[in-house]
Amino acid sequence: MKVLEIKVLKGPNYWSVRRTKLIQMKLDLEDLEQKPTNLIPGFRERLEKMFPTMIEHRCSEAVRGGFFMRVDEGTWMGHVIEHIALEIQTLAGMDTGFSRTRTPEGEQEGVYYVVFSYMEEDAGVFAAKSAVRIAEALIAGTEYDLEADIQEMREIREDTRLGPSTGCIVEEAAKRGIPYIRLNKHSLVQLGYGVNQKRIRATIASTTSNIAVDIACDKEETKLLLEAAEIPVPRGTVIRSEEGMDAAIEKFGYPLVIKPIDGNHGKGNTTNIINREQALTAFAAAKEYGRSVIIEKFITGFDFRCLVINNKFICAALRTPASVVGDGKNNIQWLIDETNKDPRRGFGHEKVLTQITVDQFTQKMLDDAKYTLETVPAKGERVMLKPTANLSTGGTSTDVTDEVHPANIFMFERIAKIIGLDICGIDIMVSDLRKPVAENGGAILEVNAAPGFRMHIDPSEGLPRNVAEPVVDMLFPKGSVGRIPIIAITGTNGKQRLQD
Repeated sequence: MKVLEIKVLKGPNYWSVRRTKLIQMKLDLEDLEQKPTNLIPGFRERLEKMFPTMIEHRCSEAVRGGFFMRVDEGTWMGHVIEHIALEIQTLAGMDTGFSRTRTPEGEQEGVYYVVFSYMEEDAGVFAAKSAVRIAEALIAGTEYDLEADIQEMREIREDTRLGPSTGCIVEEAAKRGIPYIRLNKHSLVQLGYGVNQKRIRATIASTTSNIAVDIACDKEETKLLLEAAEIPVPRGTVIRSEEGMDAAIEKFGYPLVIKPIDGNHGKGNTTNIINREQALTAFAAAKEYGRSVIIEKFITGFDFRCLVINNKFICAALRTPASVVGDGKNNIQWLIDETNKDPRRGFGHEKVLTQITVDQFTQKMLDDAKYTLETVPAKGERVMLKPTANLSTGGTSTDVTDEVHPANIFMFERIAKIIGLDICGIDIMVSDLRKPVAENGGAILEVNAAPGFRMHIDPSEGLPRNVAEPVVDMLFPKGSVGRIPIIAITGTNGKQRLQD
């Protein structure tokens, strides 16, 4: 077989007006034009062994197992490649279903258009090429590492697709008929056209103050502003050397937190430091992200993320770091593997939860507890595996919006105004949000200029919140759809008169 060309169709097209994201592969079957599937010994068996889930492909038979019936009767390899391309995308977490295989008019015998839908462009192109390679291996009866292709497609998807936060805003805009254009391969998106357009990058909007973003990215400046406004924050300081670290330890005492001054997503953060050896390790980890490092008193309690949009409190979530619970029989590695079998956990952002991986932070947590991956925890014992509660490292979230005390809601809205952020994520450590923070010793840990929405739109427990709705309401007030009038004049007779 020979791939003659691959085209990415991004709008209404010959194959479908409704399904506008299609891969069109022009394929020459060459000698295989004379070999339908029923003339290839063992092909059906090898295909079903590699793709048992294809039993769900109904094909033109419109019954479960319909595609395998077609293979038994004899179908051409273009048709098979069409179904393989769909299935490998599905196995990689991209559910697709539309496809066609047709002979182009006027082409030589054996040339086909293989057309199938995709979710991410680069992954769709990879699926086209991979499907051909897989079909060739099935024909020859040779081994093929299918899992390697599936994993590569997952990685392509994670590298190129819109994240859950940007994606939910785009989906909300699309529901309202607001057009969107992806401006790069990352998270920069234009909503609307012409003078009515707005832009977003992740969860920062074109309406967001640049000064406010700069303030939020500087943790020390943020803390000083909040402290001046009588908002409770942890005691701490900025250090740049071991001498400064030792002075801070002397001043504040253990336990401590050390983190980069301009870090994000928990990178370089170390919590609950109880001795100088741990402090040195944490200082080195934080300095990988910048010369200046924050050292502050470690606040005990529960980790909450509160979201304020357009100066209005929207929701709150309890964030729990990745952990496992012992059963008294199995070791920690087994418990991690078993936890990762949860169908809600996946690679990157493909599912509600992310799989737990063992990294240097996990190893530190185990070392501090004098555990190894082979340790068997007691029944009911919770073993913490990450120092921070980020979902991207395997943490979980529970929606607690309806439990937040009105005094805390007022404080959160005030914090957003102090920093100047119209989309504001506030991290707070406190024992209970049902009581005013001033009464239970909590503190504001960080203010985030590009807060992740994943924990709110898909919490592990509790009610999902459509946090994209207030964002789009802010960008496009009621009655605005972000469009501009467009007039097209075609034809010949009378056109000059219209122009005059």
